[in-house]
Amino acid sequence: MFIEPNISGERRGWIEVICGSMFSGKTEELIRRLKRAKIANLKVEIFKPAIDVRYDETQVVSHDANAIQSTPIDNSQTILLLAEGVDVVGIDEAQFFDDQVMHVCETLALRGVRVIVAGLDMDYLGRPFGQMPNLLAIADYITKLHAICMRCGNIANVSFRKTNQEGQVLLGEKETYEPRCRICANEK
Repeated sequence: MFIEPNISGERRGWIEVICGSMFSGKTEELIRRLKRAKIANLKVEIFKPAIDVRYDETQVVSHDANAIQSTPIDNSQTILLLAEGVDVVGIDEAQFFDDQVMHVCETLALRGVRVIVAGLDMDYLGRPFGQMPNLLAIADYITKLHAICMRCGNIANVSFRKTNQEGQVLLGEKETYEPRCRICANEK
């Protein structure tokens, strides 16, 4: 899908970012790309933040229950240690990682690794979320996905929080968040 021309025969790495609101299919697309890489007999490693235990402690799981085995980690530097000799690295929920995740992705790409990152580009208030703006800035390829607004049926780009809890990070599913378009998200 994203193969750069390589005349010299040496391996070239790049960074792909999949972003959008909750329920837009980011993790589903990440899993699809990683499974295809495995079918191509590429060595694949997948990482997720250790704090994300919503569906499973070790697997990356989409909202529609598609899953792939992953390694939960506490900081992004660990990826460099565990991704030695791999062809493809997948990172889910990148917005939850520390400020070194951009440098980790860049280092991997310079080593010739295809890096596929998925994450929320905006928080529940519609503000840039975590390190995603930095990852989007260095990405070679960007895929922005949209959900469907639960109020009006238009495309949704906001992860509307249905509770009054404060704080940028609040892990949740359909009971806590719903996708909304910009207009419906501001109507409350």
